[in-house]
Amino acid sequence: MKINQALKSVLILIVTALLFSCKKEDVLLPQTNVSVMETITDHSPIYLFYEANKTDTIALVNAKNSISTTNWIFNIDKRLSLDLVIPEVRVLQSMKKRASHTNEEAINVFSYSDSITKNLAFLPFTDVQFKYDKDFSKFYIKDHGDLYLDYFNLTVNFNKDNQITVDGNEVEREEFIAFIKDFADFMSAGKTTIIHLNFDKRLTYGEYIQNKVMAWQLTSDKIQLSSYEFIYDEAQLPECGCKL
Repeated sequence: MKINQALKSVLILIVTALLFSCKKEDVLLPQTNVSVMETITDHSPIYLFYEANKTDTIALVNAKNSISTTNWIFNIDKRLSLDLVIPEVRVLQSMKKRASHTNEEAINVFSYSDSITKNLAFLPFTDVQFKYDKDFSKFYIKDHGDLYLDYFNLTVNFNKDNQITVDGNEVEREEFIAFIKDFADFMSAGKTTIIHLNFDKRLTYGEYIQNKVMAWQLTSDKIQLSSYEFIYDEAQLPECGCKL
């Protein structure tokens, strides 16, 4: 049976409308030279797009294809600042935990590009709990000292200029990994070292991922990254007369 000409015209109009209604949006991913994870299966994509208008920059979230029982890949534009990204990530983390159907084996990962292999890579953050705005690790450790007595604790801060301090002492980026390893080996007295990461919320997401992957390279049986991450607003931190 042949479709008449009128019906053909209707079908063409529908297809054309669908094509033009699907606006292509790009996510500019961060880039590092290390792959933490190279593959992931059974996943759902989450997108945070960058959109700038005349007065502001916003993060557009697309999680419509997320399935709570799968691994979630967070594809986030590197140009977004942490104060736009982290609140959205926290909401999505909570949404997944509250879902009626869950999978305890499913993980959450950030995606980024490996500049060496030219492939997509992934950074797990399933267990990360973000402390936002008013918290900084050195104050948190002081207030919860009983939890950290058995560890050698180091506060690492990436400030608004993406400069690094370790317990308030400036460290050059090129020396960071070697410095931490040597310092922990010398000072830990046999205790496990916990690295507590702090990020000024004005940093970009791209800078955040680069710093996180760099810190991940420290992990071993002697050095761990804390599951708490502090994304702070410097103006809201308590006055201490000390270097962060």
